[in-house]
Amino acid sequence: MKRYLLDENKIHITFASIKKLIEMTKNNDKAIELKQVVIRFSGDSGDGMQLTGTLFSDTAALLGSGVGTFPDYPAEIRAPQGTVGGVSGFQVHFGHNINTPGDYADVLVAMNPAALKANAKWTKRGGTIILDRDAFSEKNLVKAGYKTNDPVVEDKLDGFNIIWTPITDMTQEALKDSGLDNKIILRSKNMFALGICFYLFNQPLDITEAFFEKKFKKVPKVVEANKMVLKAGYNYGYNVQELTPYTVAADEIEKGVYRNINGNTATAWGCIAAAERAKLPLFCGSYPITPATDILQELSRHKSLNVKTFQAEDEIGGITSAIGASFAGNFAVTTTSGPGLALKTEAIGLAIITELPLVIVNVQRGGPSTGLPTKTEQSDLMQAVQGRNGEAPLPVIAASTPANCYDYAFVAGKIALEHMTPVILLTDGFLANGSQPMKVNPVESLPEINVPLATFDANKPYLPYERNAETLVRKWAIPGIPGLEHRLGGLEKMDKTGTVSYVPENHQLMTDYRERKIELVANDIPDQKVLGEPDADLLVIGWGGTYGHLLTAVQNMQEEGKKVSLTHFNYIKPLPKNTESILRRAKKVVVAELNNGQFANYLRQNFNSIQFNQYNKVMGLPFTVQELTNHFNKLMEEK
Repeated sequence: MKRYLLDENKIHITFASIKKLIEMTKNNDKAIELKQVVIRFSGDSGDGMQLTGTLFSDTAALLGSGVGTFPDYPAEIRAPQGTVGGVSGFQVHFGHNINTPGDYADVLVAMNPAALKANAKWTKRGGTIILDRDAFSEKNLVKAGYKTNDPVVEDKLDGFNIIWTPITDMTQEALKDSGLDNKIILRSKNMFALGICFYLFNQPLDITEAFFEKKFKKVPKVVEANKMVLKAGYNYGYNVQELTPYTVAADEIEKGVYRNINGNTATAWGCIAAAERAKLPLFCGSYPITPATDILQELSRHKSLNVKTFQAEDEIGGITSAIGASFAGNFAVTTTSGPGLALKTEAIGLAIITELPLVIVNVQRGGPSTGLPTKTEQSDLMQAVQGRNGEAPLPVIAASTPANCYDYAFVAGKIALEHMTPVILLTDGFLANGSQPMKVNPVESLPEINVPLATFDANKPYLPYERNAETLVRKWAIPGIPGLEHRLGGLEKMDKTGTVSYVPENHQLMTDYRERKIELVANDIPDQKVLGEPDADLLVIGWGGTYGHLLTAVQNMQEEGKKVSLTHFNYIKPLPKNTESILRRAKKVVVAELNNGQFANYLRQNFNSIQFNQYNKVMGLPFTVQELTNHFNKLMEEK
């Protein structure tokens, strides 16, 4: 039976059905065609900007556009209303050949003065800014930090197309006879703004209307109210001469079933796929932590796929329950972010010395300590590679797009199960919350996972730490099988028998075995690839979630005829076997990462005769393509 992991609350569409929807967008002969567009929706935390952006990106994706998104919201559950600190935003980049959520917005929707204050600098000169005129009261201007009653002059927005729109007033007018109270009516004003943007970019309303019907099916009044406000916004856009409609190019995609997916959901699905291919039940023991919580929540929805989830009392309880589940024969997963990974460290050492399979997902965020819970960073790399007591090696891999979180969650499971080791999978807040279209393939299309299960042999005593001669992997004995009784714990093991050992020579041997076993994982990972010429004037090196920005910057420079290449790492420990040969061929190399140089230093440890330039950023924000391009050009000009 083919299994597709599809969320029934989402709208899905086949390639064949896209044509009909595209035809619906061609009814406006005034429209100008564009290749790509960036829209940023921004307002208070309670204004529904995340939902608005999600609905727009889902519609664009279902019509065949490439999509990249960047949700940006405060850490506080309810930050002070009307202040810059409480602004929530959602950026959508859609069109042809999309690899990032875009640097700067072509269109900014600002629902109040604070949203304008926070986001004007992220809008392109000459772009369109749609403002809710009703929210720009003197009181709200003061809350946002404006010193005058003229934010256009104060923010120097004379070069922009400013559209003052009575969003609040027209939402109330559209629903005056709905029978809903004013509080509920005002919650719908984000749909008015969405309707304007649907008109502006020639998008149909049907997909969003279908969402209303599913989401609010028990409250028909709310369904109709949202539909009315959405259409009111669309009609307003049609009647405002300052808004010129556009059509945006679709992407070139293969036939199939697609889902607009974020990194956390993709990670959960990849873990389920690994359990399916290993023919094992999946157990996830975790403690909620931003921005990783959604993985646990998504897994909890799939009991029908033999998934068990346990919300532990703390991070330690989360990982130790997963280790117990692994001992009992489950494919075990635990999810966390940087602070939680620190708390799990001792238990990770237990999984290493017992040599049990376990996937630890670390969705990185800004640190240290609580740091920036809702912002992105890549500063947990050294913690993942080396952050344990003793000689405690394990494989470390990193996803690089929201969609391939699925692929690398599957790979993490495959490595953990086939090599009997814990594996750390690194994603980050940018990948976790960002989304892009992903082709949904049957789980059967993925490679099988060959689990090294122990079997009873009456002619031979069971030795829990007897190893495969080529891979050094021990076999996994599931409790309850007669003849395979054994003892596990945190004390050092005697070679083969697994009994407690304090023999110095044995500790050296077991330490060497554990290290060598991880090194041999390199035999099962693909060679590192280079985009561009191997002997480039500049080789750009990245890892993890910076892929889209680095790829776009490098491709732009290549189109200008510059000899620049990109090699982006997903396998961190061990590194692909051809890494050194790639690094030595380029004239200059630069490592770009969202930390102060952790991967650059890791490469120096492994290849100390190569000179590594660095480009680093630690602001809780992803790179922009422009800043990368400027720095790479400067490096190429230096002698």
